[in-house]
Amino acid sequence: MGFSGGCRVSVLLLLSWSSSCILMAAAGADYAKYKNPKEPLNKRIGDLLARMTLAEKIGQMSQIERENATAGVVREYFIGSVLSGGGSVPSTNATPEAWVGMVNEMQRGALSTRLGIPMLYGIDAVHGHGNAYRATIFPHNVGLGCTRDPELAKKIGAATALEVRATGIPYVFAPCVAVCRDPRWGRCYESFSEDPKVVQLMASVISGLQGEIPTGSRRGAPFVAGGGKRNVAACSKHYVGDGGTAGGANEGDTAATFHELLSVHMPPYYTAVAQGVSTVMVSFSGWNGAKMHANRFLITDFLKTTLRFRVSLLISLCNLFIS
Repeated sequence: MGFSGGCRVSVLLLLSWSSSCILMAAAGADYAKYKNPKEPLNKRIGDLLARMTLAEKIGQMSQIERENATAGVVREYFIGSVLSGGGSVPSTNATPEAWVGMVNEMQRGALSTRLGIPMLYGIDAVHGHGNAYRATIFPHNVGLGCTRDPELAKKIGAATALEVRATGIPYVFAPCVAVCRDPRWGRCYESFSEDPKVVQLMASVISGLQGEIPTGSRRGAPFVAGGGKRNVAACSKHYVGDGGTAGGANEGDTAATFHELLSVHMPPYYTAVAQGVSTVMVSFSGWNGAKMHANRFLITDFLKTTLRFRVSLLISLCNLFIS
């Protein structure tokens, strides 16, 4: 089942990091367990899912483009997430206040629904907050990879996060941790290197975006520091093998043995998960003839079980649901 408007669709494990928005006073005797942050997470999720209609579940799995989103649309269709793609802005030369006002208005629409589930706003900020007027623009990943300087990448991530949060947005579709093996791929500039070790090194940008994960944290659990006031949820993309397609074809097929996939394209995801990356974007490409979105083995068995990614959000570039 697809959605119009070029929307990305995500599988959202509700309540994973939105407690501050979801916590609202229960009305009368109708105690809503899912609104209580003191309850175990699994019980909160189960309570919420049991209350949801099919329409609400579909809405929560949908991410629509800003140009199609209003508070009324978010409220009527129970939209779970909104995004700004490249060049998608509230107005020409919009101020930070204009961005905040837009996001807050949509959030009010989400919180006014029957269940009051908050909306998650995401934006492409792959080399700085490029959509925002007068934001700091940094070199693309291909340039940063040449520095071999993980501390620099971390500082850039922190600076980007601060500017994104200043516009009221808590989530970025970055970093791209592709290992580009063919420069004919039109998005090769988004890759830090053709060497997976360099990409792993520069994945330190995740700690800059989200904050440094505390020592001893549960492996694979998503982490955003300080309640997200100065940091944002990051997204490692595109899982997996997007940089290895035949002839560099965008959305193409990566022909590789499982060993080759693990040794070349998977290592950056080991690092991302270890750093507590909040989300993973599934690739538009394929592996040995099968599209990644349909690859239960790599998404469920390997990413979630073997790598122990404690899914807060899996996001797709296609109009598909991922179960």
